[in-house]
Amino acid sequence: MEYQWHWNVFFQISPDAGQAYWILFVKGFAATLTVSAASWIIAFVLGVIVGAARTSLIFWIRMPAYLYVHLFRGVPLLVQLFLWYFVFPEMFDSVKAVVVRTDAMYVQFIAVTVCLGLFTSARVAEQVRSGIESLSRGQRSAGMALGLHPAQIYRYVLLPQSMRLIVPPLTSELMNLIKNSSIALTIGFAELTFRAREIGETTFSYFEAFIVTTIVYIAIALTAYAVMARFEPRKTA
Repeated sequence: MEYQWHWNVFFQISPDAGQAYWILFVKGFAATLTVSAASWIIAFVLGVIVGAARTSLIFWIRMPAYLYVHLFRGVPLLVQLFLWYFVFPEMFDSVKAVVVRTDAMYVQFIAVTVCLGLFTSARVAEQVRSGIESLSRGQRSAGMALGLHPAQIYRYVLLPQSMRLIVPPLTSELMNLIKNSSIALTIGFAELTFRAREIGETTFSYFEAFIVTTIVYIAIALTAYAVMARFEPRKTA
């Protein structure tokens, strides 16, 4: 294949935005990091709560958590994004009024963040549940014998131990979340993949745009892996 590479395409000026493509690319990179970080906070907090509820001895706490996990895991991520962005505002007049008055970029950001956060929280919840269930039953019994409240048993006994066990699968979930953020382009949110496609469509330099995008995604994933590895328990000789 004879192909003329045009790596200087990143220094060309976008006819639509009036800025160099590399600047738009950096903005897309920042948008990907921002939406991924915000989504991960939602996913982690909700995932821990729902995962702990999944192991409760009380049926009325365990059942809603069970339904929550299977609801968000059972619906394709893209369908969920369209529901949050197109359908949900139409169902409530007050929400629709706010959406109409708000800049589209912020609406897209909120929709993607909520969608990714809730979807990933269901997956994190299952990791938390498996971590708690891998502990011996004696851990819960010991907490009860000490007179701890059920919430205190989770806070001081079960969650600290289980969280150390599930760091590797949580790392995978974080990396999946970062990759899943690329679906935001389907509603027009200008993240990394959106900018790569924009460069390709306006300059026909698809190869250059997506090669650089791939390298950036790999760099983000490796960085996330390195950060999460610091929380993994160290093996003793």
